[in-house]
Amino acid sequence: MIENYKTRTKILHAFILVFVGIVCITWLIPLVMIVSASFTEESTLVNTGYQLIPPKFSLDAYKWLSNDPSVLINAYGVSIVVTAVGTVVGVLIMAMLAYVISRRDFKLGTVITFIVFFTMLFNGGLVPYYINMSRVLGVKNSLWALILPYLVTPFYVLLLRTYFSGLPRDLFDAARVDGAGELRIFFQIVVPLSTPALATVGLFTMLQYWNDMYQALLFIENSRLYPLQFTLYRLLVNTQMLNELTVQSGTPVPHLSVTMAMAVIAIGPVVFAFLFVQKYFVRGITLGSLKGD
Repeated sequence: MIENYKTRTKILHAFILVFVGIVCITWLIPLVMIVSASFTEESTLVNTGYQLIPPKFSLDAYKWLSNDPSVLINAYGVSIVVTAVGTVVGVLIMAMLAYVISRRDFKLGTVITFIVFFTMLFNGGLVPYYINMSRVLGVKNSLWALILPYLVTPFYVLLLRTYFSGLPRDLFDAARVDGAGELRIFFQIVVPLSTPALATVGLFTMLQYWNDMYQALLFIENSRLYPLQFTLYRLLVNTQMLNELTVQSGTPVPHLSVTMAMAVIAIGPVVFAFLFVQKYFVRGITLGSLKGD
């Protein structure tokens, strides 16, 4: 009977692995097709459509994008700075706020938690937001206009609060008996114990910064401060018009392959970043399932 149970368990595990493998391959196919299309000749894309392997290899899309490399290089630099600063500072602020409201002995913890949750449900609207950023804070046409809006995401604060609430309180009490202050407890005890949660929130925050173009659309007029996503968006919008203009000269813009090349350029750093934090990701995504206070 035990052997039959083990056999059924192995069969079930094999079935789950095969099923998950098929799902992963299915989700991977569109990404492969995007990369393939970016290296495919424009006329081939028009005639045969998208394929997993480029029927006719071409670098025309990337050559067209590199005609003025300073634009993309500058956009990459802006996005890297904004993403790096925003992610590090944002995760630090959210973690410190979440730790404070997770403390049972903090009398205002419930009130502040409600305020954080309230901001998830209601906001002042676009016009007050624009006035606050441009007139009150005065960050229009600066990198701070791209960084400040996402420094604190209420949902991530509540997730971290839930995770911190499950940490052993006896460890904190022992540290206080040894004379440790709150900052030392936070950086030397809470942070090391919360690496999966912090890495997961850091990944989501990084994606939020990297993929954002809405703030640039609202507050950035200086082209040297355009982030990568907004730059690619402008190129994508103008590609069709440029294609119509250059048809007369006999060198039309490879519209379809350029679009796919833009997607590859934008997603590349995100894929590499995920590889570094994926070992924490499985543990980190379960942080919301822990019971809070």
